[in-house]
Amino acid sequence: MPDIFGVIADATRRDILRVLLERHQQDAEMSVSEIVGQLEISQPTVSKHLKVLREAELVTVREEGQHRFYALDPEPLEMVEDFVIPFLSAGFDTEVTVEYLSEDGDRVPGPDGDDPFGDPLDGDEVLSEETAAAAERIGRAAARAEHRVKELVARFKLRA
Repeated sequence: MPDIFGVIADATRRDILRVLLERHQQDAEMSVSEIVGQLEISQPTVSKHLKVLREAELVTVREEGQHRFYALDPEPLEMVEDFVIPFLSAGFDTEVTVEYLSEDGDRVPGPDGDDPFGDPLDGDEVLSEETAAAAERIGRAAARAEHRVKELVARFKLRA
């Protein structure tokens, strides 16, 4: 497989990928002539670049008679994403402070019985096991959401 970074380094190939991405979001394919028309470059140039993208497995092709229909396969770009995201998120402050409040707004101990601000407590159970399990699931969902937001911010920065 060709070096993915070398493949996407070419501006024309990136343009083709952008056009195919728009169609991918509509779950549709594009013919070579549609790509040519949208990018206003020659058919041989488009075909040459599509061949490189095909070899890098960034696009798939479906033949129907003499026509070829192309679709984006974004999976190989996940390798690029995995490489780039740590650089884009290096400046993010990911430390989160959690404060547990009662219905009245008073500070209460966390689910492990410790005061989130370091004050030792008497060890009384704060949450039932069922509630603690639910809180743990919510925490995991929040962590996944935080990760997804960071991914989206990183992608937005790449487009800017």
